[in-house]
Amino acid sequence: MAIGGDAGRVVGDSAGDDNIILNPEFDQGLDNWAGSGCQIELHDSLDDGKVLPVNGKYFVAATGRTDTWNGVQQDVTSRLQRKLLYEVAATVRLSGANVPASPCDVRATLAVQTADGRQQYISVAKSQASDKEWVQLQGKFLLNSTAAKAAIYIEGPPAGVNLLLNSLMVKHAQKTTPAPAPDFENLVYGENIIQNSNLDDGLNGWFGLGSCTLSVHDGSPRVLPPMAQESLALDDEPLNGKHIHVTNRAQTWMGPAQIITDKLTLYATYQVSAWVRVGRLQAGGAPQNINVAVAVDSQWLNCGQVLARDERWYEVGGSFRVESKPASRAMLYVQGPDAGVDLMVAGLQMFPVDRKARVRHLRKLTEKVRKRDVVVKVTTTSGSGAGAAVKAADGVEVSVRQVSNSFPLGACIMRTNMDNEDYVDFFTKHFNWAVFGNELKWYWTEPQKGQLNYGDADDLLKLCSDHGMCVRGHCIFWEVDNTVQQWVKTLSTDDLSSAVKSRISGLLTRYKGKFRHYDVNNEMLHGSFFYQDKLGKDIRATMFKTASELDPDALLFVNDYNVESMCDIRATPEAYIEHIVGLREQGAPVGGVGLQGHVSNPVGPVVRSVLDRLAVLGLPLWFTELDVSSANEYVRADDLEVMLREAYAHPAVEGVVLWGFWELFMSRDGAHLVDAEGELNEAGRRLLQLKREWLTRAHGHADNNGEFKFRGHHGAYHVDVVTPTAKISHDFTVDKDDMPLVLNITI
Repeated sequence: MAIGGDAGRVVGDSAGDDNIILNPEFDQGLDNWAGSGCQIELHDSLDDGKVLPVNGKYFVAATGRTDTWNGVQQDVTSRLQRKLLYEVAATVRLSGANVPASPCDVRATLAVQTADGRQQYISVAKSQASDKEWVQLQGKFLLNSTAAKAAIYIEGPPAGVNLLLNSLMVKHAQKTTPAPAPDFENLVYGENIIQNSNLDDGLNGWFGLGSCTLSVHDGSPRVLPPMAQESLALDDEPLNGKHIHVTNRAQTWMGPAQIITDKLTLYATYQVSAWVRVGRLQAGGAPQNINVAVAVDSQWLNCGQVLARDERWYEVGGSFRVESKPASRAMLYVQGPDAGVDLMVAGLQMFPVDRKARVRHLRKLTEKVRKRDVVVKVTTTSGSGAGAAVKAADGVEVSVRQVSNSFPLGACIMRTNMDNEDYVDFFTKHFNWAVFGNELKWYWTEPQKGQLNYGDADDLLKLCSDHGMCVRGHCIFWEVDNTVQQWVKTLSTDDLSSAVKSRISGLLTRYKGKFRHYDVNNEMLHGSFFYQDKLGKDIRATMFKTASELDPDALLFVNDYNVESMCDIRATPEAYIEHIVGLREQGAPVGGVGLQGHVSNPVGPVVRSVLDRLAVLGLPLWFTELDVSSANEYVRADDLEVMLREAYAHPAVEGVVLWGFWELFMSRDGAHLVDAEGELNEAGRRLLQLKREWLTRAHGHADNNGEFKFRGHHGAYHVDVVTPTAKISHDFTVDKDDMPLVLNITI
């Protein structure tokens, strides 16, 4: 039965706990609660007792909802503290005659008006709800700015659906002790966990998924795939030429399989490598996707994909990791080609990767790629030997300290982050490049036709400029359909063409010379809106040409995801190269290649293979949105180190930008380097450790030729030259060059 009206008076909370929500289970009726654009009613039951509260004695119903944002709210302005991490739990349900047959979204949102008048909506939690049972919303949030007004509200279902709230808890989140580093003491790196991989024992250990037929044949490559060779440090390890031939495939998922449940070590990173081939293709037949996968219970792990365009052998490579013990089984299988197409698999390798050995290898490459020989030559101006080199006996001491590394290392920042001085301090102290999360995208700067908003981008640009940081412009357009504003989608072809011209002209004219890079049309390998649906095949090249005319000093990038992971047939290195070459043939001045770098369980040789292939374009390669994800921060740190070292050790890579670093302000869970309240985790410490490693220090004495020699990372330096009677200091820069830098210092 209904017990209340549409709002209640504000009273103190008598619960005495740390929940900042007053009257959280409605024991005082509707006191402290209000409807957000709708009515609220208090109930102890509904539907003749079929709906009862699970917490306390009452629940509230939001009725008369005419929009998705209508719901139940409470003002928390006076009880909310900035820069504290809060955890939220709400018990919700749907009700009424208009409830959809399928569950729909219910959300917890924090609405904030900042002290300077800006309005923010912070997404806190989301879950699917129905009228069948109560469900719990759970999430976390952090308020960066000082709030003039703040309210938390429960919203989300379609208009006309009644939204029920049984309880709401918002309290300061307690810090949890991080899990320890995984124990790999008994792990044998490089050991293939596949049973009978070389097929010397026939099909022992193998079985076919579905009704397909497996048999063993000769005629496959007798060398390991190149990516496996590099990881295993084997130059000429022979295979026996045998392969599994799969016939009678009635479904794409049919292929060879093997159970590997008891062979996996949790949190270890496994590299996967194999030779694969398809049987006879019909003339003009479609290319065939071949995928190596691991099924862990009901979860599918993509371990590598390749597109077979003909009947030769292809290398397929990738990686995977299991972070929780399988409830039932883990199974390797190879799948993908169309039903009726034969599949062949040879030399399948699946082995844990020795990352420490890879680091030793990359340090050697880094010495060649990111360092230069420097000669500090000290001469004298005094006495009869003026202009002569000092001697070792003169006791001239030289101390060299690198002030900064010139390799671009950047991070993502959003306007709301500017209000958190701790975030800004870390950002400006540890990065020299920046990219904006959303604030330059078209849907942000013009959400409604003609309603332009450049204020957030202006604020961020000023912050970066004040700290001497270079900025990437991300992005002018975004090719993927669901990122395009609704008003843009409804335009006619002519109006869309005009809108596109207005967008690019307005943006690049306003910011001419301000952004060093532009991602011109984001994710073209995965989208088709501008290209296919409305404006024709030339529009992409036209965007590049127009951007170049408007801001000729900006480097214009393509930018896409999954290319670096070898796990997406739409985004293979070959597909990216073909795409870029095609744009350039149309006259597009493509100046750089962006690899977003949203990677999971990266393996060095796989990443290196992609970079090597793309390097043939002769264009600078950048990781533009790098993040890695693992629930274990030590594994996350290892993943981050893999990516940063591979990038830094490759001559074609000219910069890396992280897609955030602060908890709750990342696009992926388990990816942050700094927790919400500013404490470094192991991944953050690893980043700073690498930055220290990539700064050179050298100390010694000038030799009999007056020379002190060292090899240092590219960047800015300070040198002190000390004699028994004087000290001279000098600042200099070590640029990239194959010839030694000679720094002449006269004392």
